[in-house]
Amino acid sequence: MRCVMMRRMSRFRQQALLAGCVLTALLTAAGLFVTDHGINPHVWLIVLAVAFLGFLALLDPWLRRRHNAELSTDEHLDAACRALAIGLQSQWNEEVRSRGLTDPDVLDLHWLAPELDVSDEPDAPPGRSDAVVGAFERQINRRMVLLGEAGTGKTTVAMLLTCGLLDRYDGGMVPVLLPLSTWNPAVEDIRTWLTRRLYEDHPALRNTELYGSYAGDLLVEQHKVLPVLDGLDDIPGHQRADALARITKAFGTRPLVLTCRTAEYEQAVHLAGPLPGADVVEMAPLDLDEVAAYLRASADTVTAARWEPVFIQLREEPDGRLADALSTPLTMWLASMVYADNEAEPTELLDRGRFPDARAISDHLCDQLVSRAFGNRAFAHHARASQVWPRDRARRWLEFLAHEMRDRDIRELAWWELRRSVGNTWLAVLGALVLGAIGGFGVAWLMAYSITPSLAPITGLVAGIGVGAAALTASQERKAKPRLGIWRSLLLVPGVLGLAAGLVFGALYGLSAGLVVGLGLAVAVALRFALSSASELSQASSPQWTMARDRIAVWTGSLVLAVVFGSAAALVFGPGQTGMVGLGLASGLMLGFALTVLHLRWWWFTVARIWLALRGKLPWELMVFLEDARKLGVLCRAGACYQFRHGLVQDRLAEHEVTTRSATQVLRSPFSARATSEQ
Repeated sequence: MRCVMMRRMSRFRQQALLAGCVLTALLTAAGLFVTDHGINPHVWLIVLAVAFLGFLALLDPWLRRRHNAELSTDEHLDAACRALAIGLQSQWNEEVRSRGLTDPDVLDLHWLAPELDVSDEPDAPPGRSDAVVGAFERQINRRMVLLGEAGTGKTTVAMLLTCGLLDRYDGGMVPVLLPLSTWNPAVEDIRTWLTRRLYEDHPALRNTELYGSYAGDLLVEQHKVLPVLDGLDDIPGHQRADALARITKAFGTRPLVLTCRTAEYEQAVHLAGPLPGADVVEMAPLDLDEVAAYLRASADTVTAARWEPVFIQLREEPDGRLADALSTPLTMWLASMVYADNEAEPTELLDRGRFPDARAISDHLCDQLVSRAFGNRAFAHHARASQVWPRDRARRWLEFLAHEMRDRDIRELAWWELRRSVGNTWLAVLGALVLGAIGGFGVAWLMAYSITPSLAPITGLVAGIGVGAAALTASQERKAKPRLGIWRSLLLVPGVLGLAAGLVFGALYGLSAGLVVGLGLAVAVALRFALSSASELSQASSPQWTMARDRIAVWTGSLVLAVVFGSAAALVFGPGQTGMVGLGLASGLMLGFALTVLHLRWWWFTVARIWLALRGKLPWELMVFLEDARKLGVLCRAGACYQFRHGLVQDRLAEHEVTTRSATQVLRSPFSARATSEQ
């Protein structure tokens, strides 16, 4: 109950602080208009400044609860575990529903685990995926390795296991499912990587008022997180054995789940040894009768009839290439998607010339998934996509993303990582030029109508260079660190910074200007406190939610700084001149925007997105496209990131991108025409 009250108070405090900052900024500007009604602007601003500082003191948790700046206590960590479990449960249950895994006719995955006892699961027959949760909980060590070939459902079982453990959560370790493709064993310790991912996906862990300082670090160090590590095989082969050894060393014999392809795990075990105390669960091929029943159920009457020649072939050659291909959940699902209507003929799979082996069938189905999902108005309407995306362009965009992800050896597409597709140098230069132009123009525009218009060009140039230089510095990625001690004070930090700026401007331009600038800077600093620490750890993480937090910070900060800079500029540069307040607000909005977005991921993502869209690499509405691709079955969500529905789909698209680039380079080569003529 106490933790619930603290969370409510934290949320109320943030909302109150946000509202108070915006109101103070508006009242500061209003002070310029009320002087005609007999109110002294000095008195108005002094009273407003004192009231704002009192307001900060009232809300300041540092003054009343200094222990929040200390390391997280057991009470803090228990509260973080409960809230994290709620958020993860909502997140993964939504993903399970979006993948259709809750449908009553969904096909159960088969697995083999002779070491595990499933006899106490009356509603979960042995060898079915929904029995894994009970079997896992009855283990002494609670350590499991899920093995299987590509597409056999390892990730699905890991996800269902995570959901099952979260549904039964009543304290203890919180299961966290993460793909190992984002971990580089040569650069980062596994516990450091796990901590970083917790903070990235759940930024509310940095709320020191609720969870103390370094909550994410302590959750990992005190083993309050159960790692569900998906895809050891996604780590490069020369690092895989070292990765397994590091996982063994970091987690000892504590609870753990690991997934990997069978051959890759055996190779790693040969060099590094097996995972101590872990039971091995191996995914088994699907029963062909169940495959046939599923494909019939997923198609209409006409399409189901066209599947019959394929089913006959499966019965005649149960060990043939077609049976081998359709015996995995991935290819079976792909087949149900590709041949769901009358646009494609499933009997084409019987052509041994086109499809000599199971790999050829799998590649064909992966290729046709994009063609089936995009450019189809009926399918887009059924999937509730926002629009019908052009098929060729959608394929080209997805191929670009798949190729970029393969180059970085990752399986997750984080929107804030799009900047890496542009390059740090180009991104920094582009972002600095744009922000410098916006900030410089805002200052020059204001100076052009001030009492010294001749200084407008040089002032705008200096301001633009200053903003651009700040943008170049801010373009370097930094790890966010918890603020400790006095730096968590709402009263002292904004008060001291505001007083310093107010004294300087007051000495140069008078008392009113000093009060406006000082009060405005205090509001801006306090606003950063209000927007920098989320209290909704129980909120399900998603790409849209994490981006929305950055956008709110951008526009709220821009509006507040617009009022601050605009009011101060109107007093300093245009006292008594009509229209200077409005001009100051407009100029302040541009400068405020340039300064607000410097350290936010949203800005650098936007620069990268626009640059890539101009070059035709990605669509203008990238986030809308990615979400529609998820609804259409090509992508899926994993917390704040997107993934391709399966690594095979990503790899196939990446191969097409390489082929397309090579063909383009040959066509553009000056020697290609000569070679053709010589032949």
